[in-house]
Amino acid sequence: MKSVFEASMSVAQAVKLARVKVFPMYPITPATHIAEEISKMISDGEAEIEEITVESEHSALSAAMGSIATGVRTFTATSSQGLALMFEMLPILSGNRLPCVMAVANRALSAPINIWNDHSDSVSVRDQGWIQLWVESSQEALDTTIQAFKISEANEVQLPVVVNLDGFTLSHVFEPVDVPEQKRVDSYLPPFNPLNVLDTENPKTFGPIAFPTVYMEFRKELDDAMLASESVIEKANKEFAKEFDSSYGDGLLELYKIEDAEFAIIGMGTLCGTARAVVDKMRREKKKAGLIRLRTLRPFPKERLLKACKNLKGLAVIDRHVSYGFEGPLFTDVRSAFFDEKSKPFIAGFIAGLGGRDITEKHLEKALQNAMQKKEGEWLF
Repeated sequence: MKSVFEASMSVAQAVKLARVKVFPMYPITPATHIAEEISKMISDGEAEIEEITVESEHSALSAAMGSIATGVRTFTATSSQGLALMFEMLPILSGNRLPCVMAVANRALSAPINIWNDHSDSVSVRDQGWIQLWVESSQEALDTTIQAFKISEANEVQLPVVVNLDGFTLSHVFEPVDVPEQKRVDSYLPPFNPLNVLDTENPKTFGPIAFPTVYMEFRKELDDAMLASESVIEKANKEFAKEFDSSYGDGLLELYKIEDAEFAIIGMGTLCGTARAVVDKMRREKKKAGLIRLRTLRPFPKERLLKACKNLKGLAVIDRHVSYGFEGPLFTDVRSAFFDEKSKPFIAGFIAGLGGRDITEKHLEKALQNAMQKKEGEWLF
């Protein structure tokens, strides 16, 4: 069924279609519309979801942990300082191997106070054991939220997933969206059947103290699960394509005109739409440009990236976040991926779009020109 939705509404539709049962939520701009839409569905009798009103984002994720541990499919959403307030709980969910899905309408961190989009919130928590998926459109927000439950709940994964959508740029902008039928979603996404639940008939311990003799083993298992999720993400994307005739690259990377490209942009989120326009313009100018859109920051698809870049001479990495005093985190990851490679492109890193600043075609053209001329990266104002 074709509709016109904000990405926030797309996420809410996906939550209903995924048959989520519990929704703990503390609203924060620009994720508030997700909560409002789910609440409306509940009050209109369209969704059988228990909404838990809590006193903070920390409490929202704490409540989510409790409901998932009892074997109930659970969802929440947040943004910016709300995600920062959840920080204590993030590694507790992943460390307890609790499959949760959370949407983050990405927004700059304060101070100074800023409610507009960049990636400083989610990128700042990339190392807390949550799979990170990044979307570009309202349609992808719906599709990826459904996929996220399948990925999170896979036996070889059992990790929480965050679905990242650019605040306002997606969360508050209407686009045509194809909403799938419930029976088709049910065919794609089976009922929640977790490996470990709180059960008085089969008692288990969650999150006990781990002495130095065993703590590293727990962390190694979490890392193994994160690495295993790469193939699960690819499989979930393929199965989604088969069921709904819609897919996003291989699930981890989406490539645009990269086959014969000599220079390329790599980035995440909505900046990639602008990047496609730049690539098309440069192609008309007989310059072999391409685009690599990263859908997963964690797990980081190193081998797939190296394969995509095997013929490139230059690569421009666009970060909407900065690791203060050093460089863009995505640039760090990309450059690290090439560390052992004998043949590698020139890699330049650029900081752009902080606090909602527009990333224009002019900015991205400059980034590509730098990569072509083997000039260092810079801040793009």
